[in-house]
Amino acid sequence: MTSDLTEFAASLPKAELHLHLEGSLEPEQMFAFARRNKIDIPFNSVEEIRAAYDFSNLQDFLDIYYQGMGVLQTEEDFFDLTMAYLKRSRADNVRHVEVFFDPQGHTERGLPFSVAVDGISRALAEGEHSLGVTSKLIMCFLRHLSEEEAFETLKQAEPHLDQIAGVGLDSSEVGHPPSKFENVFKAARKQGFALVAHAGEEGPPEYVYEALDLLKVDRLDHGNRSLENDVLVSRLAKEQMTLTVCPLSNLKLCVVDDMRAHPLKKMLDLGLRATINSDDPSYFGGYMMDNFTAVIEALDLSKDDIRTLAKNSFRGSFLSEVEQAAHLAAIDAA
Repeated sequence: MTSDLTEFAASLPKAELHLHLEGSLEPEQMFAFARRNKIDIPFNSVEEIRAAYDFSNLQDFLDIYYQGMGVLQTEEDFFDLTMAYLKRSRADNVRHVEVFFDPQGHTERGLPFSVAVDGISRALAEGEHSLGVTSKLIMCFLRHLSEEEAFETLKQAEPHLDQIAGVGLDSSEVGHPPSKFENVFKAARKQGFALVAHAGEEGPPEYVYEALDLLKVDRLDHGNRSLENDVLVSRLAKEQMTLTVCPLSNLKLCVVDDMRAHPLKKMLDLGLRATINSDDPSYFGGYMMDNFTAVIEALDLSKDDIRTLAKNSFRGSFLSEVEQAAHLAAIDAA
């Protein structure tokens, strides 16, 4: 039965709404880009890099994550990184992606803002043309930095408004509440950006309230700890706020100790608009179908649950209603 459900999930069109492009940097790519760009890294082989990807908390992950960014030096690097992700996604029947990138992680090491955004955008356009995968690009502010620095990044993005659809908030959550970025999110909203933010992964339910009420997000990234507050759960269900849940990431970072204890099934049963995403797949153990397979094997998901997860991914996207309807019809036809 499990294999049948996995095959069914694989057959469905899906959208990915929570993916950090820098987090799709595979060990082989890190090694190849370092050689190509003559960058010294403290690893002598792909195997050593893969061993360094073994961590057990968010901060240890972020340390290697930012170290890996250093090998990304040229527009071609960002193009190659993004195309590799799109090809893996298409193999999992992902038809639409809304991907994050961290411009501050690149500008603070001396790269012009345009290097990352132009390389990524060119790959996203090529992915739609050659793979049939549509996309939107979301730039994230690093929450361990200041709001003033986020404002500077927003200003740097102005020449690229046609390339960037949304603004997000990521990096170390605890100690950096959403309220820290209330003003820059208000400014981003005025500029027409869609708004998302990481909240309720390691941070408390109060961070989710701040993301909703102060940042006024259109979509909530993670949101697991919302389940600790019944009033908040009722609100999220009533408003049909999309939660971009990342099962393998949650397991790797010890947000859950066992996949059998993952709250995804409970979220669906409570009427929450939960979705499945891969977050930082090269670091956390897999892409879209790896995440679907993990929850199918661990949780008592039904065929209807799987269909709902696929539908939620499009309903929670920033596609137009007409575009969403086409994908939803394809899921119904499966």
